[in-house]
Amino acid sequence: MYLKRLFIFRKVSIFQQTTTPMNNDYRSPSFKRWLDKLQQESWQLELIISGFAIYALILAYEPLKVASLTAKEMNLDFFHTMWEAVTIIWGILIFNLILHVIIRGLWIGAVGLRYVSGDIDYNALKYSKQFTTYLKKNVGSFDKYIGQLEKYCSVLFAISFLSIFYTLSLFIFILILAAVAYLIFENPYLSGIMWVEMGFSVGLTIFILLSIIVFIDFIGQGIFKKNKWIAKIYFPIYWLFSYLTLSFLYRPIIYNFLDNKFGKRIVFLLLPLYIITSFLFNIDFKHSNYLSNKPTSLENYASSYNYEDLMLDNKDFIKTASIPSKIIKENYLKVFILFKKNIEDQIFEKNEALKPKFDQRGISFSNIKIQTKNHLNELDYLSTFKELYYIQIDSLRFSSDYIITTDKHKRLGFETYLNIRDLKEGKHILRILAPPADSTQVANDTLVTIPFWHFKY
Repeated sequence: MYLKRLFIFRKVSIFQQTTTPMNNDYRSPSFKRWLDKLQQESWQLELIISGFAIYALILAYEPLKVASLTAKEMNLDFFHTMWEAVTIIWGILIFNLILHVIIRGLWIGAVGLRYVSGDIDYNALKYSKQFTTYLKKNVGSFDKYIGQLEKYCSVLFAISFLSIFYTLSLFIFILILAAVAYLIFENPYLSGIMWVEMGFSVGLTIFILLSIIVFIDFIGQGIFKKNKWIAKIYFPIYWLFSYLTLSFLYRPIIYNFLDNKFGKRIVFLLLPLYIITSFLFNIDFKHSNYLSNKPTSLENYASSYNYEDLMLDNKDFIKTASIPSKIIKENYLKVFILFKKNIEDQIFEKNEALKPKFDQRGISFSNIKIQTKNHLNELDYLSTFKELYYIQIDSLRFSSDYIITTDKHKRLGFETYLNIRDLKEGKHILRILAPPADSTQVANDTLVTIPFWHFKY
């Protein structure tokens, strides 16, 4: 028991010596020795972190993708961009960490093999002189191979987290552009004021030009920092964007890569790998010259996006409208029409009394409300919608009373129930007709076509 406690105490003390520096002054020799020792033992921490990270990232990837799709389908461009940025970060991390675990596993296998058989003995292979010379030159010693694997693993692990900051910087840049554009064109207090819009437009143009300059410097690995006179002009731009994109947080890692040829080689090797991987994930297979997986229903094609019982997955969204099923056995038919921004625009155009003084659509804080003289009257709103949008089954038009409701993703829409008691059994075509997209046309356009079958009890 005493020896066991002594062994545990010794193990803990060694771990503490490895993980905790005796002196936090980075200029001291003891701190440098601690770093040298830590970097030799870091592979164990890398594997532990990679294993847990891969498991957690894979579990979180699907909910993030669903959140991105939900924001896209709800026309929430800001949140869609945000979730897309997070999803890209997740994808890069998963790819890099899996690649890291594979190479680190290969490194562990190589170290174990070296313990058994030592270095490569080319003379024992008894190859011809030509092959022996070639292999010694191009393959080299087994220790060199192990050292190369170690460098790949260490650099790849750092790149994985550096990629997060690159993507984050890109998202912040897009966010700034979107925020300025929203402030110019969507803000009810500023939109329409000529000098304000012109001033913001000029400022936005200058900002985009400056960002292009920073991007060129980034791609050129500091091309504007090398010339003495250009550097003086470029420095204020560099300083501004370093804070706007949070690059000051990871700048030391970047410069550590740039001053090392091996690190730069890995970066340029990973970029085409990302492109190839994303291309492979987007490969599709065409089954027929005439038949295809169309996103919406037609007279002879039934899309799952128009039938609620087929949309069981959280990634399935109603595109335009839906009915409960392809086969309707009841004497009534539920129809749901998804609300979209253009519907309200059409309602305002049809009934100008409903149009508020300030358009409150868009991102807002729940505790801040703009008071308007013309409050929206839901009954008038629904009545105007009924005049603009109507339902037709085959050639028969159905009268309908709508209510406002939400689908399973909490998206707003209009719901009604049709009496189909007198509808004959068999296949029928439901059409929802809407105001024409072309203002010069008089007849309504078909918004969506949904085939279904009606069978009585």
